[in-house]
Amino acid sequence: MDKIVVSHLTKDIKKNRVLEDVCFEVERGSICGFVGANGSGKSMLFRAISGLIRPTSGTVQVFSQVLGRDGSFPESMGIVIENVGFWPEYAGLQNLQLLASIKKNADEKALIEALNRVGLNPEDKRAYKKYSLGMKQRLAIAQAIMEKPDLLILDEPTNALDEEGIEQIRKVISEENQRGATVLIASHNRQDIQLLCNKCFRMYEGRLYPEEAI
Repeated sequence: MDKIVVSHLTKDIKKNRVLEDVCFEVERGSICGFVGANGSGKSMLFRAISGLIRPTSGTVQVFSQVLGRDGSFPESMGIVIENVGFWPEYAGLQNLQLLASIKKNADEKALIEALNRVGLNPEDKRAYKKYSLGMKQRLAIAQAIMEKPDLLILDEPTNALDEEGIEQIRKVISEENQRGATVLIASHNRQDIQLLCNKCFRMYEGRLYPEEAI
């Protein structure tokens, strides 16, 4: 199946319902946006789609793979959700090298290309802990795209970036989609949604609505 299908997804955490009967479909190769206030459930939904949390009920199917039955995580995924965990004492390229060593799906050329595309210098020897917030965000995007995944899940991808950085990351997202990646974006920047997305949903108190419904 060439879709992402979320069916009656509900998640309870410590007796609090954070996702309530969420249902939607996203066609392969599209860019889908999610908007909503802080605490509305966007990040929690992305965690469920990426396999980082298990639903209390309902199912998540990413293309032909039903999470929890056919594997714990989508097979080919790049992800930025909240704070990405990097090694603070290592430079950007070193961090990507360590991450790439896990699945071995990206060679040195791919890592350097990813850094250049997001506006980071692969030869910069500064430790990650000395990066600005914008540089940290750029590195987060680089690690998400370095393996050329089928699915990109991006929670606030332009956060902490200046105007030039925002335009650069939007260009990267568009290029990844043109390559064939399906992209899910949550953003408080309405232009990210308006300029990039084919369809959009709004989240409110753990429920999902078509954007025009609220």
